[in-house]
Amino acid sequence: MKVSTEPVENRQVALSIEMEPVEIDKYLDRAYSRLVKKVAVPGFRKGKAPRDILERHIGKDALFQEALEDLIPRAYKEALDEQKIEPIDQPAFELIKTEPLIFKAVVPLKPEVKLGDYKKIKLESKPAKIGNKDIDATIEQMREQQAVLLPVERPVQFDDVITMDLEGERDGEPFPIRKDAVYEVVKGAKLPLPGFAENLEGMTKGEERSFVLSYPNGYEMKELAGKEHAFKVNVKEIKEKKLPEVDDEFAKSLGKDDLASLREQIESNLKARAEERARAELEQTAVDKLLDLSELEYPPVLVEREIDRLLNEEARHFAEGVTGLEGYLKTLNKTMDDHRQELRPIATKRVVRSLALGSLSESEKIEVTESDIDAEVEKMAQDADKQADDVRKLFSLPQPRESIKQFLTGRKALDRLVEIATGKE
Repeated sequence: MKVSTEPVENRQVALSIEMEPVEIDKYLDRAYSRLVKKVAVPGFRKGKAPRDILERHIGKDALFQEALEDLIPRAYKEALDEQKIEPIDQPAFELIKTEPLIFKAVVPLKPEVKLGDYKKIKLESKPAKIGNKDIDATIEQMREQQAVLLPVERPVQFDDVITMDLEGERDGEPFPIRKDAVYEVVKGAKLPLPGFAENLEGMTKGEERSFVLSYPNGYEMKELAGKEHAFKVNVKEIKEKKLPEVDDEFAKSLGKDDLASLREQIESNLKARAEERARAELEQTAVDKLLDLSELEYPPVLVEREIDRLLNEEARHFAEGVTGLEGYLKTLNKTMDDHRQELRPIATKRVVRSLALGSLSESEKIEVTESDIDAEVEKMAQDADKQADDVRKLFSLPQPRESIKQFLTGRKALDRLVEIATGKE
């Protein structure tokens, strides 16, 4: 066996393996020994036909292909040992020639990360500020949620909620009639089309009105952009929203002692969410700067793995549906290959982020202890409530615990990076 190597871009190496005739014959004998026990040859009991007879019966190519299924993985492993190459995944094989037998294996290698001087990254942590306007806006949302709808005998006004029968037609094709459709008449609403709500203003109960609207030229569904849609609306009921007064009684209906305590709680919640957003933005900025300073080279298989993980997450999300993920993609006129390409940028970002933080954790000698893992598992168990015991059982196994360890390592590395960047190390 002759082996040669050639570096390939993106942390891969190409192994070229040429087999000697005597080696091939050894594998052909093994293939014969397997096949002769399976194939019935006329005139011979199963397992007793000579190799040349079996070869004539099934064809030389069939015997050769059977031999290759054994030869290629064995020869590949021997070549790896000889060249002292450590792959991180299965290679891509290519049969170059059959006489002499030469095949190539493109082998993915461990990623290479060269971190820049991340100690120079400097960022400012900005405090979250919540003002009275933010609190007032949240209270308005709460009022909307507590609103009562009261029937009125007057023309439609903005912010009313109406019940209507709706017909539509586009390009001469009628849409199914919607009976008793409920619609909130909000000024400037984009759905079902811009201008729809404005055409309802002033209508009275029992009135029927027809009008034509056009899809904007920049509409997201290009096949509809610029096309006209005819509507026929029959208003059957008009209801006015009555919002509660903002007072102590309103606060008590939401479980608070008075309006002051409600505002305090809202401020606290808004501040916590703002701090979470600010922290997330700070972390992302720190990682972006780390990546700008660093050099990363990794095999494409890592991105493919991450795409597979993303697809598995989506498949679980769609598992309870009737059509599943593939059925959902069909409704969007997309293939699974199309969707893989859509997920590629997301998967690539995840891979480079993980590699950079993994390298930083080594540089900073970050450790995750068994007690750290136990604490995280217990937190997950508490969140799972009734499935707590199932969670504990699952994460008592080696592989799930290793996944938790990797997650916590990345989390600690990110925390360390932010500490360094903000001068709080």
